[in-house]
Amino acid sequence: MLGRVFDVMCNPKDGGAPIIPEMKLDINGQPINPAARDYPDEFIQTGISAIDGLNTLVRGQKLPVFSASGLPHAELAAQIARQAKVLNNDDKFAVVFAALGITYEEAEFFMQDFRKTGAIERAVMFINLANDPAIERISTPKMALTAAEYLAFEKGMHVLVIMTDITNYCEALREISAARKEVPGRRGYPGYLYTDLATMYERAGRIRGKAGSITQIPILTMPEDDKTHPIPDLTGYITEGQIIFGRELYKKGYTPPIDVLPSLSRLKQKGIGEGKTREDHSGNMNQLFAAYAKGKECKELSAILGDAALTPLDRQYAVFAEEFEKKYINQGFYTNRTIEETLQIGWELLTLLPRSEMKRIKDKFLEMYYDPIKAKLEEDKK
Repeated sequence: MLGRVFDVMCNPKDGGAPIIPEMKLDINGQPINPAARDYPDEFIQTGISAIDGLNTLVRGQKLPVFSASGLPHAELAAQIARQAKVLNNDDKFAVVFAALGITYEEAEFFMQDFRKTGAIERAVMFINLANDPAIERISTPKMALTAAEYLAFEKGMHVLVIMTDITNYCEALREISAARKEVPGRRGYPGYLYTDLATMYERAGRIRGKAGSITQIPILTMPEDDKTHPIPDLTGYITEGQIIFGRELYKKGYTPPIDVLPSLSRLKQKGIGEGKTREDHSGNMNQLFAAYAKGKECKELSAILGDAALTPLDRQYAVFAEEFEKKYINQGFYTNRTIEETLQIGWELLTLLPRSEMKRIKDKFLEMYYDPIKAKLEEDKK
């Protein structure tokens, strides 16, 4: 199935031969015994600084992307599918890509992008178009996850499952629920929406004694940019964090427009540090978060009271926030940064602030990384 494109009934959409099955599996999956689950703690490098450096993805995690109408989540999905890999691990890596209720143009974009970059070689694609029946949309993620479970737990592969767009899946669920005259819940969605999403998301994870794993990145568009809408709200409850797109960053032309402050990866501390990324990762991440939050506050203060109201240190923080967005977040959809490059950019940005402000980093790491960059900058000025 690797390297192939299918519809929801597993009929080839790429002009290739039909699949002769080795096994037949129930697409609803088998429940994983909680006691058999292994803890996610291996770093997955996506090549995207805002994720790798600040909201790290860990093997076996489910980390959704909360986008909004008109934002480039399709490009981010394609970038992650192209670039993602497990560091320090020789096991085979595969991507299962499920497109739910997307337009023909979007489907064509994904297929062309995967073929052009060679990502198709390690990918299985399930495409469900917007004009396909709603009942097929409900089956698509189940088909994709069953293929992922087979590759992970029968073939010992590390599988990354990308599903876009979960909002279309939930709309199909609402449509079928209404047709069956079921009692509606919040905003007309069926009362079992939470249970339904949980049965899908909880198919991610690692099992003790098995080499393979399933990591999920579900992508959803928040209706009316509303985080409290039932779909993002329930998804946030079930999953281990969220990556949130910011419309303001997109308006500035920054891509991918990941708003790092409200974004969160609850397992990031488990996947970073010595032997996984680098020993200075935790301090670097915490300091960047704190400095960016302070910098944004200073920019808001400047907009209200004027630049004269800021202290010299506040101005430094405001400059830091601008440079952080320009150099760290804005990397484009075709730049693949290693974790070392991401950390290096982080350290270079931190040198915009005085050493006395580095309150979240151990002195030994400041001596190893901060001081040499600062000294070089001082020399270049001379």
